[in-house]
Amino acid sequence: MTILVTGGAGFVGINLVHHLRRARPDEAVVVLDKLTYAAQPEAIEGVDGVELVVGDIGDTALVRELLVGRGIDRLIHCAAESHVDNSIAAPAVFVQTNVNGTQSMLDAAKAAWLDTGSGRPHRFLHVSTDEVYGALGPDDAPFTEAHAAAPNSPYAASKAASDHLVRAWHKTYGLDAVVTRCSNNYGPWQFAEKLIPLCITRALSGGELPIYGDGQQVRDWIHVGDHCAGIAAALDRGESGRTYNLGGEAEWANIDLVERLCAAIDRAFARNASLSERFPDCPAAGGDACASLIRHVADRPGHDRRYAIDAKRARTEIGFRPATEFETGLEATVAHYLARAESRSI
Repeated sequence: MTILVTGGAGFVGINLVHHLRRARPDEAVVVLDKLTYAAQPEAIEGVDGVELVVGDIGDTALVRELLVGRGIDRLIHCAAESHVDNSIAAPAVFVQTNVNGTQSMLDAAKAAWLDTGSGRPHRFLHVSTDEVYGALGPDDAPFTEAHAAAPNSPYAASKAASDHLVRAWHKTYGLDAVVTRCSNNYGPWQFAEKLIPLCITRALSGGELPIYGDGQQVRDWIHVGDHCAGIAAALDRGESGRTYNLGGEAEWANIDLVERLCAAIDRAFARNASLSERFPDCPAAGGDACASLIRHVADRPGHDRRYAIDAKRARTEIGFRPATEFETGLEATVAHYLARAESRSI
């Protein structure tokens, strides 16, 4: 059997491909990725049972050809533009990729799986985000799947729109589709524009670590490995037409997260003298605290104050439960990026 993963050379996609190959060694993976600026195809090169097809999710004919030609009946749609700052600067790119691209994927799946009348079982799993729900107050209960979409950024709006399209193709055409919505991911292979790898990169060069506003924006963090396990569980056991929240049960204010990240970098330098030789501009190289680099900057427009996920449905229906304790996962994440930085560059 073969699974198609879109965006498989991006952060979540890379980790998902590795998870699938470990957990399902008898199943091949075809990756469809346009290899835009955030792609890291080297992370999946040489992985046994993985084929990389360079192409656009907006190419409906290509996707249909892959589904039909490879006999693929399961698809995990990870490909997306995902950086909120970029969506504020260039929202049209997010609409094109996240909305129009998803519609193209749905058209290809419908053509390959429904219009031919083959009658074979199939599944379209769409990977989304908790940001579609909007913002919570400090004492509000976490988001459940029953919360209405109320997106506040162009990125979140584009993902909400794509979620609605998946629902419509399920309701109107009978496409077997499932949506997962995850909280903030962290872990290996995340592109350096995101908070954790950005701070690691800048700390190593002695650069400032920018914190929006007062830094009290709260996010629920999930290790990408746990997220991938949840995606796989939803692929296998999710009820058609359902949405599943996948959260890490680890809420942290941005400032607290960055302070813990800095402390982890400090500890790594204390353990490994070669880091001080390789990165002499990092405060930790001289025994100082990386937290000294933290600087508060003007807040992002429309910045949501808090996200939190209620994953009871996923626990009950598909057996999802995050397994990575946050501090352990953060230490491992820092170790990954430092190892990459020592050997080449982040």
